[in-house]
Amino acid sequence: MAADIPAFEATALEAIPQIASTARGAFRTHRTKNMQWRQVQLRKLYWAIEDYTPQILAALKQDLRKSDFEATLMEIDWLKKDCLFMLDNMERYAKDEKLRAPEVPWTFSFMNFRTRKEPMGTVLIIGPYNFPVQLLLAPFVGAIAAGCTAVLKPSELTPASAMVVNLIISRLDPTAFQVVNGGIAETNALMEEKWDKIFFTGSTTVGTIITKKAAETLTPVVLELGGRNPAFITKNANLALAARRLLWGKTVNSGQVCLSQNYVLIDKDIVQPFIEALNKAYKGMFPNGAKASPDLARIVNQRHFHRIKKMLDETDGKIVMGGGMDESENFIEPTAVLVSSVKDSMMQEESFGPIFSIYPVNSLDEALNVANLVHRTPLSLFSFGSKAENQRVLNEMTSGGATLNDAFSHASINTVPFGGVGDSGWGAYHGKASFDCFSHFRTISETPAWAEKLMAVRYMPFDMGKLRIMSKLTVKKPNFDRSGKVVKGVGYWASLVCGLGGKSAKGAFVRWAVVFLAHYIYTNRYQN
Repeated sequence: MAADIPAFEATALEAIPQIASTARGAFRTHRTKNMQWRQVQLRKLYWAIEDYTPQILAALKQDLRKSDFEATLMEIDWLKKDCLFMLDNMERYAKDEKLRAPEVPWTFSFMNFRTRKEPMGTVLIIGPYNFPVQLLLAPFVGAIAAGCTAVLKPSELTPASAMVVNLIISRLDPTAFQVVNGGIAETNALMEEKWDKIFFTGSTTVGTIITKKAAETLTPVVLELGGRNPAFITKNANLALAARRLLWGKTVNSGQVCLSQNYVLIDKDIVQPFIEALNKAYKGMFPNGAKASPDLARIVNQRHFHRIKKMLDETDGKIVMGGGMDESENFIEPTAVLVSSVKDSMMQEESFGPIFSIYPVNSLDEALNVANLVHRTPLSLFSFGSKAENQRVLNEMTSGGATLNDAFSHASINTVPFGGVGDSGWGAYHGKASFDCFSHFRTISETPAWAEKLMAVRYMPFDMGKLRIMSKLTVKKPNFDRSGKVVKGVGYWASLVCGLGGKSAKGAFVRWAVVFLAHYIYTNRYQN
């Protein structure tokens, strides 16, 4: 298939209400609840991605000058693996889950409690520009698997990719799945429609607008946002490894990754060796310079080029690696800036590009204080140090995800949950979490007619005597006193004795010996 990409064309505003209505109507037919229908749609999606691979590669090169290597690894192959994983596991995810003890007391066991997984309904998925195919279609895989219908809104900043997404989705059920292209006006028109869930990936600013509008109709929202992500480096770190891995995190998609580090908090005594290690890693990755590399993507457009350039123009810090740029190509070199103030532009703004700051600290205590001050709930964090230091960072910093001794490897597998926390987002997806994200977990009980006598206590006229009997059977007594201290009664000691020695004959002898000794002590001490 030739790599021809249609010219970008925004969806007519007057067509958007009908598109949303058609998707809602398709859901009301209930055909999306059929597992075979869902499987067919995912198979079609897989082959559409496969067949339109030349167009995807060409579009990503046109929009971001993304290399075929990055486009294949992080967008095309990722999505194909998503489809195959969900096809292998979605039937298991969709099955009712029997609810048993301890959640369901034995006195209610005859009611057949279970959790049923049902599709949320018709959902809106709004994608970003940095991974314009993967970050739009990955949640879409979960929506199909869960049995939802969907309308997709690609980013207008990557128009070629948006039109290829249009081609891909056209291979699926046209009444259940549609694409709306355009900018702010088209997004506003979509937000005027009623959705059963909205999935948004993008900036905090736009995420706030989406959430406010969704609140008007009590529509649940999943937000995958960014954050000023910290990296911690202590004296116990392998500096060469830390430098190379963190630099890699800032070269992927030219740093246009919501997961990469915004700043590095490093012990002041190892700042210079770390800078030397960074420059050595840079030369290894770009022997002829970053601009000459066919592997480094470009900034998506001039507006974002100038946003990143402004951070560098306004910093009071010193550039210690990189610093080159070319507006004609939207090229910004991977750049590190040594700063001395938390108020520096490089610390206060999310770069979402190939630049980051280095901030020296006196101790891990200071590093944690700074990180919690700059952004208390980043999307990710990284720690390079001893085991104890890494654990301390995890204990004292909240983040959507975390990676120890590497750059965002916690998000490199498409089947483990990924999401933000607090200001960096709500909700998670990937793998089973994608299915759950678009599912309603519905608790079902089924009460048989023969149980009527067992339930007579609930009917008027009420009988306190019967209630007391029922309470003795159903209400568990606490094993603690009013001060919060655990009271170890007969049951505790009995279970402890029963567990002594294991199941062997020797274990049985140990248990009998303990019982005999306890009986001997009690008889001689308290009975004589």
